Amino acid sequence: MERSATSPSALTGAAKGNGDAVFAAIVRFSAALILLGLGGMVAVMAWGARGAFARFGPGFVFDKAWNPVTQHFGAAAPMFGTVITALLAILLAVPLAFGIAVWLTEIASARIAGVIGTLIQLLAAVPSIIFGMWGFAVLVPFMAHYVEPLASHTLGRVPGIGTLFRGAPYGTGFLTGGMILAVMITPFICAVMRDVFLSIPAVLKESAYGLGMTRWEVVRRIILPWSRSSVVGGVMLGLGRALGETMAITFVIGNANHIGWSLFSPGNTIASLIALEFPESAVGSLKFSSLMAAGFLLMLISLGTLVCSRLLLRTKAAGR
Repeated sequence: MERSATSPSALTGAAKGNGDAVFAAIVRFSAALILLGLGGMVAVMAWGARGAFARFGPGFVFDKAWNPVTQHFGAAAPMFGTVITALLAILLAVPLAFGIAVWLTEIASARIAGVIGTLIQLLAAVPSIIFGMWGFAVLVPFMAHYVEPLASHTLGRVPGIGTLFRGAPYGTGFLTGGMILAVMITPFICAVMRDVFLSIPAVLKESAYGLGMTRWEVVRRIILPWSRSSVVGGVMLGLGRALGETMAITFVIGNANHIGWSLFSPGNTIASLIALEFPESAVGSLKFSSLMAAGFLLMLISLGTLVCSRLLLRTKAAGR
């Protein structure tokens, strides 16, 4: 009686095929789970916001009033504060993070760069409420006693930009909020830039130096073009955190539903508004629906910034 024998190579091939199928199923499920989770969050926010949009319509986006007593709500003021503080944070954080990353990768010794790089990563892990407490205890008095009075007496008299630096020096406001956000997001942006700068092939930089380029020319013509997409990704990571930051900005922005062009004016953001008002809102009430609508608008703002960054990268890539 003859028995059929299966070769070891056939068994190994079958096992590999089964393993590949299982792995493919797992990664497909993971991707689908992310999409389902994101879609579920958007659907929940949109469904919860239906009462506010039905009551106020498109005017909810442009109305700056937020009055729980009269049940009149609008998202213009917190949206304005969210965008202004996030832009201020990016303007302050990106140059600082870029300078630190270039110094760590191109100038500092390996030992010092390792220590400073570790400290930056530890700074990124500090809870946001700690930044808020530090900002309220240290940054707000410093701004009120020194920075804002000086800026008001100097820059406040300059035609054109003087409006941005006028107002009572309370210490809290858009500028202080942007500064605390900049302190928070700088480690994130710097860590991404540092990692991508370290991944650039050394032969590219050595060839550039061999041709007589200065360090700044190497950074501008070699490092930045090679790492453009990753740098933009790091900046968008920081911008995303700045847009959605809650506790740190709540401590220092002043929490007033107000639209003002002075950087010293107290204001509000969508995240801080939700944090302060959500615990006092009854489920199903108009105020609850308005807060859900504000959160939905915050998601749209974040999505819009991501889309704009992708389009910017595609435009630059097409122009090369």
